[in-house]
Amino acid sequence: MNEAPVLGVIGGSGLYDLPGLEDVHTVHPETPYGKASSPIVIGLLAGRRIAFLTRHGIGHIYNPSEVNYRANIFTFKQLGVKKIVSISACGSLREDFAPGDIVIPDQLVDFTRDRKRSFFEGGIVAHIGVAEPFCGTMRQYARNSLAATGAMVHFGGTLITVEGPRFSTRAESNLFRSWGIAIIGMTTSPEAFLAREAEICYCSIAHVTDYDVWHTSEAPVSVEMVVRTLTKNTETAQQSLRNLVKDPGLIAECACHSALKDAVITHPDAMTETARNKLAGLIG
Repeated sequence: MNEAPVLGVIGGSGLYDLPGLEDVHTVHPETPYGKASSPIVIGLLAGRRIAFLTRHGIGHIYNPSEVNYRANIFTFKQLGVKKIVSISACGSLREDFAPGDIVIPDQLVDFTRDRKRSFFEGGIVAHIGVAEPFCGTMRQYARNSLAATGAMVHFGGTLITVEGPRFSTRAESNLFRSWGIAIIGMTTSPEAFLAREAEICYCSIAHVTDYDVWHTSEAPVSVEMVVRTLTKNTETAQQSLRNLVKDPGLIAECACHSALKDAVITHPDAMTETARNKLAGLIG
């Protein structure tokens, strides 16, 4: 295989491929956690090698709780990817974050219940730091990449991840608003936390598709509403990725790349061979 991709792209609802890729090939390697949601498409975008994954699988077959987040992130790690951008749909919990806008969140609340949240289990324990759950430098690169698209971009805001696949009740939506949360989605947790454990920079570009269900003068969120807005935003997403991949900063080192340095608490003598082998791709 050629050099490691400079960027990993996770395509969420509405972004299932990347037109314009050249020198394309696909891989679907096994990981200790199974296979990723889809084959990884590797190719040149604007002259730089990237790796693209469809989060929900080909044809959108995995609901948010069924996505194999650990295999997805581990696959990028195996490919040598050091920076990931996630493209996803979200609902707005603020009047000023309108459908069609784009949010680059800076904080994250995990409200899920049924997902594997860590690579570290079965004999090796690590406590990763996630006070700032999104990579600050990647967020700035994402902001720069969107500047030329003409999109309305909100730089900052808290994203809450709910279990799904159902949409919120009005009581839940109003509760999240009372907490000061800006947007709601179903996939960023545990994706962001796993990326940190894998020592990969991660940021989210969230496309607002609706006002969730709190806004009484707007229709409650529906699949038709989400798809319609995402279709309009597809070109913006694709153009922002073409801009992002040209950023010279993508090859720079970052503190995220040493996130495990002081995180593993298990004594080496207590680590089982099975656990060591499973996590060899992360801790060597």
